[in-house]
Amino acid sequence: MVLRRLITMVPLLLVLLLALILFGAGFAVKILWWVAIAVLILWLIGFVARPKGGSGRWYRW
Repeated sequence: MVLRRLITMVPLLLVLLLALILFGAGFAVKILWWVAIAVLILWLIGFVARPKGGSGRWYRW
């Protein structure tokens, strides 16, 4: 009886664990997209507002 219940619960727990992992990965990827957009905006602002004299580079490397 206990073994039968265990056999039915394990696949359910695995599906729930997989859903939790995929939700977490999706959330992390969404955050990374927002970070990438913010960095792109900062890069574009720096590219447009670079100094006129010197080498014209606004970054140090």
